[in-house]
This record gives sequence, structure tokens and C-alpha cells, in this order.
Amino acid sequence: MTIFCQPAAPDDLTTGIGADVRSVDDLDAALRALNDDPTEDLVVVGPDADTGNALRFAARLRLERPTAGVILVREQVDVALLTEALRAGVREVVTAGDRAALRTACERSRALSGHARTNDEPQSTKRGKVVTVFAAKGGCGKTTIAINLAAALAANQVHRVCVVDLDLSFGDVAISVQLDPVRTISDALPMAGHLDTTGAASLLTSYRPGLDMLLAPVTPGDAEKVPAALVGELLTALRGIYDFVVVDTPAQFSEHVLTAMDVSDHHVLLTTPDTPALKNLRIALDMLDLLSYSRDIRSVIVNRSDSKVGLSAGDVERVVRSPINGHVPSSRNVPISINKGTPIVIGTPAHPVSQAITRFAHERLLSQTAPARHKAFARRGAGRR
Repeated sequence: MTIFCQPAAPDDLTTGIGADVRSVDDLDAALRALNDDPTEDLVVVGPDADTGNALRFAARLRLERPTAGVILVREQVDVALLTEALRAGVREVVTAGDRAALRTACERSRALSGHARTNDEPQSTKRGKVVTVFAAKGGCGKTTIAINLAAALAANQVHRVCVVDLDLSFGDVAISVQLDPVRTISDALPMAGHLDTTGAASLLTSYRPGLDMLLAPVTPGDAEKVPAALVGELLTALRGIYDFVVVDTPAQFSEHVLTAMDVSDHHVLLTTPDTPALKNLRIALDMLDLLSYSRDIRSVIVNRSDSKVGLSAGDVERVVRSPINGHVPSSRNVPISINKGTPIVIGTPAHPVSQAITRFAHERLLSQTAPARHKAFARRGAGRR
């Protein structure tokens, strides 16, 4: 059931909502309807309702009924209105007359409400693991490993997992799984400084049950607008929703990447068995040591480990001077899976690549509790702003 707040709501609006609709004349009546039925999870505020009153209603509902969503319909939508609405807790603002957009917004809001209701563990105490996947050189297959690792963690819907595309300028998560980036990290900008789990959840794109994505910006220039502090807020909020948050990163130690590593419970460092990638990994490991990140939360994976390039596994360990925790073989089926938009772990779970990634997920992430952070690491993370 959906509550539609609008005096004498016209049929063209109510039919665009896509579910049973209960029309009320004002926001007080909408609040009474919510109190009468605990299963109500959506209020659509029509264009004739006063904007200020609608935003105050949304802010109140956010505190008293966090599982319910508010969608605001306005004759005109601008950046200032969107900013105020998101701050108040409105999930989406839709232009009046756009029935398709209204229907889609309602569907997303209902999905978010269902997600909030099924999250049995209190948000204040839930603390999922943040896993940052990093490669010091491009072309190592980092995005593919991150997505498939997330898929392995979410297998059988036992754990709830989110992939965060932190390659803000050139993120490939969306195209790798053929998702339409309607909402991205840049949509969190109006919530900077007061982002909570409800706000973070409104930015997500669902891929399959138990596996969601927070996608990178697609508009040129948006990447530069996202401050590193907002990344920390997002990851902190998401770990209050998910069992695992897997972060895909660019191949450089940017402020955003270091912020992700600050809040991470595990660092997955990726390389391939070629001299430039191994050299860059060695430098990255030295950098992490210099920054006092604990080695206990670190894993090294060699992707395309069986490539015939004249380097043995022993040669790789000698160059890296660090234990290798996972070997993922090369296969032409991997790019085929990317072109299909289906991670190989999902499409072909018995494939050697899938088995290698799943084995790593079980041995290094699922079977181990997150170790306590090194004191210097904690100080570095706490001191960064």
C-alpha cells in the first residue's frame, strides 16, 4: 500500500505509482494513516503540498519511521530543492507528469524499505567488514577480482554484500555487470557531513538478491567534487547495513583510496606475474608499511598466475618479499563473462577461476575474524580528515 498525499489526487498521478494507493488530503492525515498501519512503507507527496511542510514531514518520518520512504513530486526540480530534500530524508524528488520516473522511484523506495525491514541486526551495533581491493598497476584485473570476490561472499544469500566503485573518474563496475548508473556516489554530496545508513542505502543499485553496488560518477567533473571525507562517511554507513563492503579502487594512492584503507578490515593487493606489476606491488607494500598499516589485515593475490611468462611462483615471492595468499589462473572465459555482464563466479561457479576466488574468500575473509588494528594504523586513520 502507498499513501498519496494530495487533495483530490488526479488519476494520472496515482496510476503512476504502481501499487495500491490510499489518497489523503494532507500530511497530518498521511501521518495518521502511517500510525494506523505498520506495514505502510511509502508516502508520495503531491505537487500541491507545501515544500517546507513536506520536508519537515520527511525529517520527522526519518526519525520515527526509518523504514518508510518519502517521495516528493514537484512541478519544477532544481539543485537547491534536491539538496534540501536529501538532507531532510526524502528518498527521491520527481518532476510532476513524469509517470515513468515516479513509478521507478516508488519501486526503488519499496525495495529499500524491504531491505531495511529485513536487516534484523540493529544498525547501531552491526559492523560489517570493509575489504579494499588495490593494485598498484592498471590492467591487473582489479575490478574483475573485486566484483567476483563480492559475488563469492554473497553466494547463497548467506551474507549481504555491497561493491563500492571508488575509481571515481574511470570506474568500470557498472559496465562490467551491465547496470544503469542512475544513482552514483556523487549523489551523496548533499548529504556530506550527516550521511546515515538510510541516505547511503538510497544511493545503491541492486544487482541481485544480497549483492548491491554503489557506482562511480559518470558525468565529467563529478569525480573532483567528491571529498575524501565523504568516502569515509559512506563506508562507515554501509558497514552498518552489509556483512561485507568490497571497495574497488584506482591504481594510485589517492586521498580517497587511503581513506578507504583507513576504515578497512582487510586489504587485498593484486598483481600479475610480470616485472612492472611486481615492482609496483613491492613499492605499494613498502608504502603501506611506511604508513603503519597492519600486515595482519593484508592479502596478496596473483592474478593470471599460470601465465607462461618465465616467472615461477617462487620468483614472484622473492620479488614481492611477501607471502602470496591466492593464485587466480588465467582464462579466456573471464573476458567472456565480463562481456556478458555476469561475473564468472555466478555464471560458472565450478570454473577454476571461480574456485580460486571462492577459496580465497573462505580462507581469508569468511573464516577469520577481523584482527585488531595496529595502534599506529588507528592513529593514522583517526588523524586524517
